[in-house]
Amino acid sequence: MLARNTAAEAAMLSKLDRALFFQEQALTLRAARQQVLASNIANADTPHYKARDFAFAGALQRALSVRGVDSVRLLTTSPRHLAGNVDAALTPMLYRQPAQASADGNTVEMDVERAQLAENSIFYEAGLTFLSGQLRTLTSALQGQ
Repeated sequence: MLARNTAAEAAMLSKLDRALFFQEQALTLRAARQQVLASNIANADTPHYKARDFAFAGALQRALSVRGVDSVRLLTTSPRHLAGNVDAALTPMLYRQPAQASADGNTVEMDVERAQLAENSIFYEAGLTFLSGQLRTLTSALQGQ
């Protein structure tokens, strides 16, 4: 009886993991992109700083294709930082091409960065709302309501 319950629990957890995996990866990538965009804004006055970003759709596709528990991790600069789950190898950073070059070689365009940051924030909030709805549905199903 105990082995049957353990197998059933493992199957249930596997189904829950599959149900939430997409949103987990999408939210993790949105959070990572938010950090990249915020870094661009923070370095707007740094001479020769090159604005960076990554292609979200491609990064999400790569993250979904590499299905594993520890397959996707953020790089950290201190052992006290949290690891996260976005790997630099799966999320290649690209340089943003400026519409107008600046005299000091900085490629950060504040209007572009703010627009990208706002758009990413909206998608992040939408992902949280969707995930919250998924969790409410799963909770309701588990409670038999």
